[in-house]
Amino acid sequence: MEHYFTNNENLKSELITINYKCDDNEFTFFSDNGVFSKRKIDFGSNLLIETIIKNINKTDLRILDVGCGYGLIGISLAKILKSQALMSDVNKRALHLTKKNIAYNKVNGETIESNAYENITGTYDLIVTNPPIRAGKKQVYNILDNASKYLKKDGELWFVIRKEQGAKSTIEHLKDRYQVNIMEKSKGFYIIMAKNA
Repeated sequence: MEHYFTNNENLKSELITINYKCDDNEFTFFSDNGVFSKRKIDFGSNLLIETIIKNINKTDLRILDVGCGYGLIGISLAKILKSQALMSDVNKRALHLTKKNIAYNKVNGETIESNAYENITGTYDLIVTNPPIRAGKKQVYNILDNASKYLKKDGELWFVIRKEQGAKSTIEHLKDRYQVNIMEKSKGFYIIMAKNA
């Protein structure tokens, strides 16, 4: 079965646009077949963005969006927090769309092809992800666990996970490595912020 975190060169293109408004900022995103939540802004990603904006009052941050899809989270945060975002994915079509969306929405952003942190260097103020649950727990834990190596001293990992997808066991798992805070809960979605312990 094909997933949105794999490359399928034969997948037919069907480019569409999605309009998104957040914190009085308006965005247009190009989306296509083969990327996560291709037809509409998914509830979890929107809740993650809104919760981060509510809790972070800084600008000029270095943000890393892991598994960026078409760039929704990284681009929105880069614009609203007046920051720069590096957006990574293994899906070439997702990265192509993200580049297009960075240019269209005029944000300070770059893309990199990377499986989790494989090609990532440097440290970041914020690492954000809506982790690819369908890739399996091992890959999700890889993204969450290894974020600690790429966070600045006071950096924060933010992610969204649903209760039915193992939110509580994931929180317990991360407590060995991080200070873990549940920042928001809505409709079964948990927004988690973790800092290096």
